[in-house]
Amino acid sequence: MSRQSEALVSPEWLAANLNNADIAILDASWHMPGSGRDPRQEYERNHIPGATFFDIDAIADSDSPLPHMLPSAEKFSAEVAALGVDNSKHVVIYDCHGIMSAARAWWMFRCFGHTKVSILNGGFKVWLAKELPISHQPSALSHNLVFDAEFKPSLVRNRANVLVNIDTRLAQVFDARSAGRFFGQDPEPRPGLRSGHIPGSYNLPFNTLLRADGTLCPVEDLKRYFEGAGFDTKRPIIASCGSGITACVIAFAFYVAYGDDAAVYDGSWAEWGADLTMPIAKSEV
Repeated sequence: MSRQSEALVSPEWLAANLNNADIAILDASWHMPGSGRDPRQEYERNHIPGATFFDIDAIADSDSPLPHMLPSAEKFSAEVAALGVDNSKHVVIYDCHGIMSAARAWWMFRCFGHTKVSILNGGFKVWLAKELPISHQPSALSHNLVFDAEFKPSLVRNRANVLVNIDTRLAQVFDARSAGRFFGQDPEPRPGLRSGHIPGSYNLPFNTLLRADGTLCPVEDLKRYFEGAGFDTKRPIIASCGSGITACVIAFAFYVAYGDDAAVYDGSWAEWGADLTMPIAKSEV
């Protein structure tokens, strides 16, 4: 099995491995601000048996004014150990949308050196459609576990890195937001943000990379979408979006398609669009 195929597991495979003690299942569901939905409450009502809830907004840098920024290695270690995860576990992540916020948790684990991590293809939506087992009970957690995180800075970019890249063009920036938001035609869901995109960036809406049922597109289609959006295979990529969630769908799809890592601009448009000193564009590259 290739590295890429290990990154994606099927509902049937997970159903057959629910009692495998080497696997830790995490529900990383997340909703946009203003949705009126609470992912933790939804998890408590229904989840895959044995799953624990990975709170993207809580497992974050609480000192940052930006949403769900990457936490310190120490905080990540403590939080995931409390969820029953140590370095020996094969972590399988899902969300309620198909593949969206699960990709953020997948990227976070990789940022902290844990490569035994997969996403459930199609997430909880496909799991329910296949009438696979669900649970309403809290999952039993192993106590006194230790997770040793080793931060991988190559997977993260900050505002200064992206600003320099506008001139150097050493990397290509792909933006996972909708075309309307990217081109400044639709308002941003977060108040106080300007409309538009990072100059020189390319638009690749994250849902382009998914089938209608929320499963990931086949590799040949992923490559076609990346290359159709302007991807130059000789240059690395930086993924961006509204707040660092759907950028990780680009990073995940890129890994599955090409077997290589994409860096993620963690602050994304929540940071860039709020900073009046940062340049913006509203037209094609």
